Amino acid sequence: MGRMNGRVVWITGASSGIGKALALSCRRAGAHLVLSSRRAAELARVEASLPPSGDAGVLVLPLDVSDTSAAPDAVQKVLERFGRVDVLVNNAGVSQRSMAHETPLDVDRRIMEVNYFGPVALAKAVLPHMLFAGGGRIVVISSISGKFGYHLRSAYAASKHALHGFFESLRMELHDRGIRVTMVCPGRIRTDISLHALRADGTEHRRMDEGQLRGRSAEDCAERILKGILRDEEEVFFGGREMAALQIKRFLPGLFSRMMRNRGPD
Repeated sequence: MGRMNGRVVWITGASSGIGKALALSCRRAGAHLVLSSRRAAELARVEASLPPSGDAGVLVLPLDVSDTSAAPDAVQKVLERFGRVDVLVNNAGVSQRSMAHETPLDVDRRIMEVNYFGPVALAKAVLPHMLFAGGGRIVVISSISGKFGYHLRSAYAASKHALHGFFESLRMELHDRGIRVTMVCPGRIRTDISLHALRADGTEHRRMDEGQLRGRSAEDCAERILKGILRDEEEVFFGGREMAALQIKRFLPGLFSRMMRNRGPD
């Protein structure tokens, strides 16, 4: 695939999981890459693992997306290196494993800062330059939890729902000015997301959930996302049998509610 040749793709949360896999897919497609996450050492390892791709360059740019004040400076560094941002992939995020009524508000806020305000702040910082260039694409890695709530994920689901509200509105407002938005809703993907999920006390879950172990590979998910970008898709869904819940909720909401209550957390 060479259809990304010369395009500048900025991926947050690029040190592992879907972000790392998407960096590899985009590199193979010929894109210039900007790799961001909090973990500079892991980003360096990702950069070292990328195959050669002609003149395609890589900028390793450590960034904590919850520090929204850092977004403008980060954008400036990308522009200084590549001159533009063609595709922004808002992938950085944190999950949750705690009951809503047992979770202090400050933990809810931490999740919202990373999952919602971080992507919004980065998009707002990038958009003026995309508009000046005549267009661009923002890819938002949401979740199946962006379509319905689930046990132990109240703040996580809320943050993903919020992403849909903001970026779908943005898509409508700026479509005629060349801005495209792709919302990605993965189901269970084999990543470390459950290891780093926040518990009620704000510490990490540090357990690999069975659902994650049974999930689809991050590499297959990345390839599906790349296809969605190239096909100009507004929504991308990818997962296993759990994705059937989307249709059950849509057409049989009462059954969906009973099923999810009875199923319990996993």
